[in-house]
This record gives sequence, C-alpha cells and structure tokens, in this order.
Amino acid sequence: MFGILAGVAYALYRALASRAVASRAAAPPGAAWEAQPFPFPPQPVVDTASPWVDASDDGTCPAQHPVKAKLTSGIFHLPGGVSYARTRADRCYSSAEAAEADGLRASKR
Repeated sequence: MFGILAGVAYALYRALASRAVASRAAAPPGAAWEAQPFPFPPQPVVDTASPWVDASDDGTCPAQHPVKAKLTSGIFHLPGGVSYARTRADRCYSSAEAAEADGLRASKR
C-alpha cells in the first residue's frame, strides 16, 4: 500500500517539475528573473471591500475591521467592550452589521 502511495506521489512530483521546466523554457530570450524587494516586516494585505478578514496570528484586528469575532462561540466583540482587549479573534469584521449577517451575535457585555 505504501509503495503505491509513494509511486503516485513521485509521479505527481515529476509532472509538476516538468511543467515548471517548460514554463521557464517559454520565457523570451534575455528575460531574466529580477528579485523584487521584500517589505520587512511583511505587511498583511487587507481587502477593504470584504466585510471580514482573517485575524493576525496574535488575534489582533486591523483598523479597517475592528470588530473581533470568535467562530467557536459565535460571538463578536465591539471596541470598548469589556472582553474586547483580551479576545483573540478568529475573524475581524468591518461592522457589527456584517458580523450579524454572518450569523454571529454580539457579546452581552
């Protein structure tokens, strides 16, 4: 069983590797890969058109999406609320209405 799985994985690897080689060969002559400057530290991309974004790794929310939501409890917290500062968000919403439209309820305090 492991041999079959290893064979399938190797075949997939070879197919993807040959695709990458073919795409490099299709580049026009003289076209060189140019390194792009990497912003340090990496800044998260925030889509302001979306009603929600994923929270950062430490559970904080960007200024454009200040409403913190915990998906496991189905509760969202507004800035200035009792539990807002200690809540590690799963998602961040642009408004309370957007969080309610997603099926979450407001915290009681």
